[in-house]
Order: sequence, then C-alpha cells, then structure tokens
Amino acid sequence: MLAFVLRRLFHAVPLLIGVSVIGFAIMHLAPGGPLAVYTLNPTITSRDIERIRVVLGLDQPLPLQYLKWATGMLTGNWGNTFFGGRPVFDVIIERVPATVLLMGSALAVSLLLGLLVGIVGAVRRGSVFDHLATTGALLALSFPTFWFGLMAIFLFAVKLGWLPSGGMYELGEEGNPLDLLRHLVLPVMVLALVLTASWSRYARSSFLEVMSQDYMRTARAKGLTRRAQLLRHALPNAVKPLVALLGIELPTLFSGALVTETIFGWPGMGRLFVDALTMKEYPILMGMLMFTAIVVILANLLADLVIALIDPRVRMS
Repeated sequence: MLAFVLRRLFHAVPLLIGVSVIGFAIMHLAPGGPLAVYTLNPTITSRDIERIRVVLGLDQPLPLQYLKWATGMLTGNWGNTFFGGRPVFDVIIERVPATVLLMGSALAVSLLLGLLVGIVGAVRRGSVFDHLATTGALLALSFPTFWFGLMAIFLFAVKLGWLPSGGMYELGEEGNPLDLLRHLVLPVMVLALVLTASWSRYARSSFLEVMSQDYMRTARAKGLTRRAQLLRHALPNAVKPLVALLGIELPTLFSGALVTETIFGWPGMGRLFVDALTMKEYPILMGMLMFTAIVVILANLLADLVIALIDPRVRMS
C-alpha cells in the first residue's frame, strides 16, 4: 500500500508544476496585468506606478518572478495582497471553513439523494419513477446554477419570505447555529441540485451494469433475497466507480460553489475568488489556484486509496 501511495504522489508532482506554470503565465498575460488597478487611477503618476512595480518585484524577468513565487509557496510564504499587504495564506485560510461547510453539506445531500434515486431507478428500470427521475435530472443539468439560485431567492426569500436571501448570519446573530442553518438551506439546495442530478445518473448506470453481471445471476439462482443481492453483491461493486468519480467531480463542486457563494453572498473561497478577480489581486488568485489544485489532487489520492481498499487488485496498477 505504501508503494501505491508513493507512486500516486510522485505522479502528482509534475501535475502541480504544470498547473503552477500555466496559471502563472495566464495571470501575467491577462489584460492590464497586475498593475491595471493602479494605471486606471488618474491620481497615480507614472513615477508612482514604476515605484510600485519595483516594490512588487514586477520589474524582474518573468522566469525569475516565477522561481521566487514558487520558492515562497514551498516554504509557506504565499506572498502578500496588493491591497492591505496581508499574507495571502491567512486571507485564504480564513475563508476555508465557510466553503467547507457549504460544499460538505451540499455533497452529503447530493450523495444521499443521488444514490437513493439512482438505485431505485436501476431496480425499477422503465417504471414511472425511473422516467420522472431521468427527466428531472436532464432538466436540472440543462439550466445553469445561477438561474436556480436567482429563482430560489425570488421564490423562497422574496415571495414567500421563508428563508434569508443571502449572507451567513443576520446582524447580531453571529454564532447562532439556528440562524446559520436558515442561511445555509438555499445555497445548499441550489448547489446540491445539479450534483444530485449527476450522481443519480452515475448511480443508475453503475447499478444497472453490476446487476447484469454473472455473479448477480448466481446470487438470484441461489435464492438470496432482493435486499441481500443489493447490499451484499451489487452495492460494493457499484460503489467503486462512484468513489473514483467523487474525486473527479470535486472541481465541479468548487466551480458550483463559486457561483453559489457569489449569488448568496456566502463569505467563502468562491466569493473571495470573484472579489480578487475584480480587484486583480493576482497573489490571491494564484494562491487559490494552487490551494484548489492541491485539494483536488489529495481528494483523488484519497479516492484511489478507498478503491484500493475495496479492491486489492487496484494496488497492482
């Protein structure tokens, strides 16, 4: 198992290097560059801009800038923000709990509902429930996340007044878990909707494939109950591809959280990314890019480990 983990980590190193090089190049090729906010300010002279360029190290050759930035990332110095001069690492870390809460809640809801709908659809293939689930999933996947978010705010916050339209707490209610739960319902519902549609399709396809295998026919011939067939034979084998998909779907979850946090004013990493993009805070953008890449790679490694524990044959690959 240790050799298996080391191989996966070894493969992750060139991937992280590639992500960092491409991301660094794109940031510096963006229109306006890191100094765009200053150049658009009429009160700042060209001499001031040149002094800022020297202070930020932007007067140095691009390869040297990348080496200094990459060295800082490895040693824990992710740089400072252009505005305020705060450590980038601290700015990102303080937004992580809100994003983890939102993404974790949405992932738990989508997995529970998606697996349930997918399994029932596979067991009752061709039934009215199966057709309704397929149609609903296609509709959910056809509309963008921001549309669902706006419609949810209009219906549940504006028209019915049941739930707050955004934020994490009401003013003066900071730390109140019930108030946090009320604010969490709408963004989780919107973020989990599309994920549930995807997971229900994955689960249905996986279970249909497993249920057509020879060992399932053998289990039926041995007289096992339907429940025993599903729990003892179908479920463990159908879950393996779903675990692998969980790691692959993590970037989709991040992108969905970015849109959802922006719509609902949720103070997480997605909102931070949009604000940093608006202000052209390139140190924050690069820090978030690498942070997300590391999380995705670790999630895929964890998915590989879970699959290897379920099926020891995977450790030989």
